[in-house]
Amino acid sequence: MANNSFLLKGWAVTLEAGIFALAAKDTNKLYFLIAYIPIIIFWGLDAYYLLQERLYRSLYEKVQQTKEDEIDFSLKATTQEFHSNKNCYWNCLFSGTELGFYLPLAIVCGGIIIITHI
Repeated sequence: MANNSFLLKGWAVTLEAGIFALAAKDTNKLYFLIAYIPIIIFWGLDAYYLLQERLYRSLYEKVQQTKEDEIDFSLKATTQEFHSNKNCYWNCLFSGTELGFYLPLAIVCGGIIIITHI
């Protein structure tokens, strides 16, 4: 799951760079609005993978505490079964690791838009 998160962050930066390269070539203002779409999509996907990672960690901890003869070998890690504040999509979306990457990316994107149109 951590590899998926790493790849999503790489794709987000790559797409942003590509969109700004197109925007530098063309003076179409639509490119600058389109630049926020990958940030939002990849931020949401990255939060989903973080949620899945946390759910499987909770499942692991549950199995670790269960007696060996009571383990049912189910790999269902759902938010209904492991509901907590930590295992919530919105907490994953606004976690430190997500905000620490995507918020500065959005701020840089906004800064580039402001600088190029002044």
